[in-house]
Amino acid sequence: MPAQRMTMRKIKDVLRLKLQARLSHEHIATALHISKGVVAKYTGLANAAGLDWASIRDLDETQLEHRLLSKPVKRSDYVLPDYGRIHQELQRKGVTLMLLWDEYQTEYADRQTYRYTQFCNHYRAFVKQLKRSMRQTHRAGEKLFIDYAGPTIAVADGGRAHIFVAAMGASSYTFAWATERETMADWLDATGRALKFLGGVPQLIVPDNPRALIANPDRYEPRSNETVQDFARHYGTSILPARPYHPQDKSKVESAVQVVERWILARLRHQRFSSLLQVNEAISPLLEQLNQRPFQKLPGCRASAFAALDAPALQPLPAQPYELAHFKTVKVHIDYHVEVQGHRYSVPQALVGQTVEARVTKHTVEVLHRGQRVASHLRSSQRGGFTTVAAHMPAAHRAHMEWTPQRLIHWAQDIGPATGLTVTRILEQNKHPEQGYRTCLGLLSLAKRYGKDRLEAACTLALQLGAYRYRHVRDILVNNQDRTTAVSAGATQWVSPAHEHVRGPNYYQ
Repeated sequence: MPAQRMTMRKIKDVLRLKLQARLSHEHIATALHISKGVVAKYTGLANAAGLDWASIRDLDETQLEHRLLSKPVKRSDYVLPDYGRIHQELQRKGVTLMLLWDEYQTEYADRQTYRYTQFCNHYRAFVKQLKRSMRQTHRAGEKLFIDYAGPTIAVADGGRAHIFVAAMGASSYTFAWATERETMADWLDATGRALKFLGGVPQLIVPDNPRALIANPDRYEPRSNETVQDFARHYGTSILPARPYHPQDKSKVESAVQVVERWILARLRHQRFSSLLQVNEAISPLLEQLNQRPFQKLPGCRASAFAALDAPALQPLPAQPYELAHFKTVKVHIDYHVEVQGHRYSVPQALVGQTVEARVTKHTVEVLHRGQRVASHLRSSQRGGFTTVAAHMPAAHRAHMEWTPQRLIHWAQDIGPATGLTVTRILEQNKHPEQGYRTCLGLLSLAKRYGKDRLEAACTLALQLGAYRYRHVRDILVNNQDRTTAVSAGATQWVSPAHEHVRGPNYYQ
């Protein structure tokens, strides 16, 4: 078992008794319960370092240890790698220490370089000098961490500006934006602005577990609400909430929040703002300065690291920004319409009786069936109204919808003027022309059975009688009255033919 090392305080006592009190080795060894060899060792080290008691007395234990026990630094002929650059390069996808060591060997092939084991040991020693938050390995373009800062900024109308903060994992590139509150709409709008600020989309977005975003903050199977999942689908990314009560899962944004509080919010503490717009205008130049500030232990700054690492690895932004959508489960009624906020929108008639999902945005209403969009309408604020697409209707309904008063009259006039006038009279009798459509269609259908000429003659007779119903014209045709009755062109009144049932005027005398 190795002997326990003497403390610097006891070594200092040895030197005090020897250099100041001038005691012998034996007396010092007896007084401090050590061997004479130990006294000789540290006395010799002090002489070799050129130390006397006057200089030793003013040194603290750390300084004395450095002067007395530190080994002389040997001049190294090895080329020292740039471990700061190596640390950043490792955040690129597919880059390994073996690859970087091979490049180091190639770059300094004409000089003395470390072998792979020494190269790795020196790199690990370098990493230990960094902050604990830097020990996490963040791949380029992989994660965007988001959160809200604790402090808020007062606004003149009595409200408070809440500060949203986002930070990229690999480069720590930071975004800040002031919102009115911390609702789901505020979270998603600010996140969309952050993606636009970055100019691309990361593979994952890592929030905390706010109720506005996460429907079920389970440690193992967290579930985002439908609108948040729709936001992620629009941008082609995924939402991965941090574990509840584990801020270390999003330590990158925790650090960014602290930096924003110190370098942005602290500088705005004496300013007064009348609106959120003014707050964001004040944040913008300070945010640029923050991203341009050089790193303390790594080369470059947040902006340069983002340009080199994260920006090339981001996915492209969609053509249009996300529009906030709400989802509602609805059932298709028998009239092939679904009701959303008091208005009815059509869907394909084959879906009658089935349950579908309505995606409602500020301007549109989309109907989804098993994840597939089956209908899309402009949103209407008319309660009790209908928005119907003809293609959604059954064939018979479409045909009925295509009829108009003008079309019916034109069809009737093709048969003859009397038929056209009869149809016109039928439509005029009804308060709404649609109420006479079925009568007109029934009347015109008689031409298929009896022919156009007979229908025209029957309508002429019906006009003389003032009978404008379908059954009147039908009865004339069934009884062949259009054939047996001579109708004069100038007749204004129909005269019944003589028969035995007519009594005559003499009967009443």
